[in-house]
Amino acid sequence: MTGFELFPPPSLWENLRLFWQFDDMNVLWVLMGSILLGMSASVIGGFAFLRKRALIGDALAHAALPGVMMAFLLFQTRDPLVIFLGALTSSFIGFFLIDWLPKHTKIKADAALAITLSFFFAIGLMLLSLIQGMEVNNKSGLDKILFGQAAAMTEGDIKLLAYVTVFVLITVMLFFQKLRLIAFNQAYARTLGIAVNRYELLLALLIVMSVVVGLQLVGVVLMAAVLLTPMAAARYWSNQLSHILIIAALLGALSAVISTQISYLAPAMPTGPWMVVSLSVLFILSLLFAPQKGLIKQHLNYKRLRQKVAEENILRTLYKLHERHDFVHHHFTQADIQSFRSMPSSCLQSTLKQLGKKGLIESTAHGFTLTPTGIQKATQLTRRHRLWESYLNEQAQLSPDQVHQQAERIEHILTDAQEAQLQQELSNSQQDPHGNQIPAPSSVPSKEGGALFSTPLRGKKI
Repeated sequence: MTGFELFPPPSLWENLRLFWQFDDMNVLWVLMGSILLGMSASVIGGFAFLRKRALIGDALAHAALPGVMMAFLLFQTRDPLVIFLGALTSSFIGFFLIDWLPKHTKIKADAALAITLSFFFAIGLMLLSLIQGMEVNNKSGLDKILFGQAAAMTEGDIKLLAYVTVFVLITVMLFFQKLRLIAFNQAYARTLGIAVNRYELLLALLIVMSVVVGLQLVGVVLMAAVLLTPMAAARYWSNQLSHILIIAALLGALSAVISTQISYLAPAMPTGPWMVVSLSVLFILSLLFAPQKGLIKQHLNYKRLRQKVAEENILRTLYKLHERHDFVHHHFTQADIQSFRSMPSSCLQSTLKQLGKKGLIESTAHGFTLTPTGIQKATQLTRRHRLWESYLNEQAQLSPDQVHQQAERIEHILTDAQEAQLQQELSNSQQDPHGNQIPAPSSVPSKEGGALFSTPLRGKKI
């Protein structure tokens, strides 16, 4: 019997239990560092995202590489603070070039970003090759900064990461209102007397610090994803910036926990790339399943809207058929309906079925007719359609032939308040441009004759 059979490897659940016991301090450092980076980079990256400077983080990460190498060459140490200051200086120079070139030359912003990124990255690789050929101590592991190596993080790295994270988050909270205003409307911020340039410099400092401090964990190549993906995912869950930033921070922290666990369970799997993969999965889940903006929700809303429009079109068609017969009780076949509104028979049958289930039409062997509730709904739709036709004809000077298609779309979304405003604008007009009677706002034609009986409409108020 072999030794492996005597001592089988621990199971997945056993490994997970060991992970959360934190007996290995290195595991705790990696987890803490990943969470801190995920939160700070997600929050500050959100402002770069909102200002449509999504790739600035990628450029600054590449621009930090020569700073790291120069700091090592000058001081021949891998002290976290020395490396951080070197990378910070180099990234700021890169940021200055990216900002200066479009303003003072004919180079566009995207070209300036690409030039800066490639130039600094090339210098960084040249310096890395130079260092690798030198006989100096502590040079091993410098190449890991390209893709990150979370396992190499020390207590000093974690402390520096914690300081930077706390500084970034506190600064964002203190200056949140001004940073939000600058992100959305710089011109308006200037009219309020806000020193936009100073806050832009502060924002640049925060982005650079977040980028530089995350190089050890994620690396130069993948840093942009940590900055931008959480914000892109969070925008599907809310419309309020403060909520979006909180959600982005939570998504960044969640991706850190997931990636650290995967790296622990499979030691050959690096934490940084898995953090980016986790963020991408969270983004896809948000894209698909977010309760208001997700693709699935939007698809369902679109299907409901199409069904609603189809049903209301049939109701108004039946109203016109009843109107032709002076609202005398009458049944109409599918052929009668299709003579007014062309649509596939299968679609018409399913729509009529839904209207019957909702109690808006009655179906007999002779055909279909509107119920009293259906008459109410159809009258309201017809009124809004003809009011909008009249409005376009009188106010927009459109001919009667041009207004019908416009009214076909707008009748489904007009509210009671808008309907009343239209009536007021039209000075209580009684006929549409085609000479058809506009139904009264609180009256429904009787099916027993031409008289009108007063019934309040049940339009949805918002």
